[in-house]
Parts: sequence; C-alpha cells; structure tokens
Amino acid sequence: MSALYAVGKFAISPVSRLLWRPKISGLDNVPATGPAILASNHQSVIDSVLMGAFMPRNVYFLAKDEYFVAPGVKGAVMRNVMYGLNQIPVDRSGGRASLMALDAALPVLRAGHVLGIFPEGTRSPDGRLYRGRPGVAKLALDAPAPIIPIGILNTEKIQPIGASVPRLGPTVEVRVGEPLDLSQWQGGEVDSRGLRELTLKLMNAIQQLTGQEYVARYAPKRPDQIAAANGHNGTAASAD
Repeated sequence: MSALYAVGKFAISPVSRLLWRPKISGLDNVPATGPAILASNHQSVIDSVLMGAFMPRNVYFLAKDEYFVAPGVKGAVMRNVMYGLNQIPVDRSGGRASLMALDAALPVLRAGHVLGIFPEGTRSPDGRLYRGRPGVAKLALDAPAPIIPIGILNTEKIQPIGASVPRLGPTVEVRVGEPLDLSQWQGGEVDSRGLRELTLKLMNAIQQLTGQEYVARYAPKRPDQIAAANGHNGTAASAD
C-alpha cells in the first residue's frame, strides 16, 4: 500500500461513516488474498471513493490517461497523486484504444490485487441499471480472477451528476454479493456470445443487490461526454 493510499483510506473511511452512516454487508465475500474484480453499479462519482474506503483490501481503479500526461510540475504532482491512489492509466479516446483499455488492468490482477470497475462504463443518467460491457467478463477470464458483484445504493442522492460537492443525505448502502460461478466459461476460448452471457449474468446479480430497473441497452452519453467526444474528432470517450 502506498503511503498516500493509506492516508487517504485512514481519513476518508471515518469521515464517510460519520456523514452517511453506511450499511455494509457481505464483506466476507471479498477474498482475503489473490486477484478479484469488484464489479459495481455506478450512480455517482463518489462510488469509487466509497468502494476504496470500505473494502477490506486495497482497490485499484482505471482512470483517464490525461490525468497522467500533463506537462510541468503540476502534471508531475498529479501523476504521482494518481499512482499513489492506485489509479491505472488507460486510453479512452475511442476506437481500438478503448477496446484495449482494460488490458492495462491485467498486470494488476495477475499480481494478486483487487480491481474495482463499473461494467456499465459510465454513471447511470437516470438511476436505472444499464447493460454491461463485455470487457469485464473478458478481463476476468484472461486474468483469471473471480467477479464479485457490488450494489451501491443512494449515492446518486448524495452527489448526483452535475453536483460538484457531496451533500449530506440518506444512508448509503454497500452490498457485496457472492462471487459468480465462472466455471461454464473457463477452460477454453470464449466467443463474443459467451462474453455477453457472462456479462448478463453479472448485471442480473447486481440488479438483485440494488433493485434497480434494468435496461437492456448501453447507457446513453451524458452532455459532458458528448462534448468531450466532439472534441476528439467524433470519437466517443467512455469516462466519468
């Protein structure tokens, strides 16, 4: 654990417990050792903060590579902060780069660490649970690593899309489900149909934890994402 991550977790966990009185269940489903993927629904920017604060192990997350490449002293400081907080740089500019982005997490999993990820690829714009992207399933089978579904409730009321500061609000719940049984897809090559089946199984598990209405299509882009995409010659960026 980096010193920065340790300090951040030490500071954020008690503050979060004081402000939002979280109810946390199922932590014993997170393996004590070895690689694991924590796959959660995503309704607020603070979801990753809470996952990192309350999980019994250190959690790595994917982050836009633009945070790591800024020039000068400010850029160097930001880069070191991001690495210190267990953020993994990925290229989300679109096209093949986006397709290969999850490969950046393979070394982390193969080193026995825990990865936090949001299968929807972006925050839900309306509180519903949207179709998951199959990259998570592929990552779990390639690593290999168990997938543990996570359901986070009420964070959209604390920091909804567009809000710059978290609000005092209702109790947050973090529900950790049992690891998915991946045996059906292990032991050989898995085609796109198999990845879609595994992804649907994951989203069903998350839906059972959250009670959200499920939408069988990818989440629509938010206005800020559309603007970012237009700034990249029309290529879509799937970033928070």
